[in-house]
Amino acid sequence: MGIALLRVCCAMALVLVFNAPVAVASGSGELLEQRLEAWPTWSLPAPLPRPGQQDLTYPSWFAGRWRATSIDPSGQEPELHYIVQFNLDQQGDVVGDRAFNASAIGQALLGELLLEVRNDPLNPNRQLAQLAGDQQLESTVVGRRSSHSSSTLFLADELALQVMHGPGDPRVSRVETLSRYRLVAPDRIEAEQWQASYGSPADGLAARAQRSWRGRLVLERLDQGRPT
Repeated sequence: MGIALLRVCCAMALVLVFNAPVAVASGSGELLEQRLEAWPTWSLPAPLPRPGQQDLTYPSWFAGRWRATSIDPSGQEPELHYIVQFNLDQQGDVVGDRAFNASAIGQALLGELLLEVRNDPLNPNRQLAQLAGDQQLESTVVGRRSSHSSSTLFLADELALQVMHGPGDPRVSRVETLSRYRLVAPDRIEAEQWQASYGSPADGLAARAQRSWRGRLVLERLDQGRPT
């Protein structure tokens, strides 16, 4: 897979993490901390249950509109700046504006290479990105674990199956992204993110990470207060 296509896959994996629901289970925080400590020597299978069809919800302090800055500590990639937003649904839960956030992140990283991002109306865990060159990236969350173990800490680990459609045979890979978000002030969230890519499940469900990446994310509130 070329560098540009790899960047596309990683971008969509981060988009899916922004849409991760809070599905707290007993011991989830401990399992995620153990997973974090094992990076970068990750392997599959991972302790990530298959996601259900539940709506996407976040801790209440995510609600609002944010300026996001993505930072590569190695300095090999430039900082990325984009806008993301999280709204209240009819039940009063905080949900990500999936199409808006996906487009914002994708445009910041890929520019004109990204043409459009669509949500699957039948599956909240699946998105389709239309790319230049008659290519389409299909991303589906196939494993997820999250933990909201304190009032200021939120962890989410997602495993996404990604299929690149275009000229020639489809290219299949898996990308795992673990994010640890901290509310450090009412108007600021800081996060660390760890990511690994694996080969196609056609080569076996068990796999070792082929590439690893680590980054930081800062969210700074743009609105005057949370949505009501």
